[in-house]
Amino acid sequence: MGGAGLAAMASALPGRADAAAAACTEIPSETAGPYPADGSNGPNVLTQSGIVRSDIRSSFGGLSGTATGVPLTIKLTIETSSCAPFPGAAVYLWHCNATGGYSLYSSGLSSVNYLRGVQVADSSGLVTFTSIFPGCYSGRWPHIHFEIYRTLADATAAGDPVKTSQLALPADVCRAVYATSGYGSSASNLSRVSLNTDMVFSDGYATQLATVTGNTTSGYTATLTVPA
Repeated sequence: MGGAGLAAMASALPGRADAAAAACTEIPSETAGPYPADGSNGPNVLTQSGIVRSDIRSSFGGLSGTATGVPLTIKLTIETSSCAPFPGAAVYLWHCNATGGYSLYSSGLSSVNYLRGVQVADSSGLVTFTSIFPGCYSGRWPHIHFEIYRTLADATAAGDPVKTSQLALPADVCRAVYATSGYGSSASNLSRVSLNTDMVFSDGYATQLATVTGNTTSGYTATLTVPA
């Protein structure tokens, strides 16, 4: 659905005041990258039973394997392009593991499909995922991918997403996490990239930088409001 269609939907939903809506900034569209597993580049998890889940740390659909790392809860509030809640929207979210590998694609990970899942937005547009803090691999700032679909039926049929984008993670939190065990070369990789030089975020990341709270012992929570 394009911006006009979402704006029309917003008019029928409880939303913000007109002045706030006028100032609404839609999150930029970004590449899904080479490891989406949405059918556009190799495997397709969206049509598999079990993909609709909140806890994405383990593999599903008969595959085994669980991703380990510092716990991370991801909370996205999905909105229309005019910043009204978008209840019923389906979000497919995926990211790399602690050492920077992607399930189903990276060496040694072709038989696992963890760190991928779909959730449906509640009445306020909120979706929540339980995961682990992703690592930093060479050439990219630490990030999380997501696709937003108009409905769950659209998502699980691997239809056309309303929006494909990426969430960026704050530098101070990344440094704290990568000082813990299990994150391989993430600290070294992080030292060689910045948000201003990253291939995705270098043109601006104000609407994509998550707010992250917590600590390495009990875990973190990342929140982001996503006008799509």
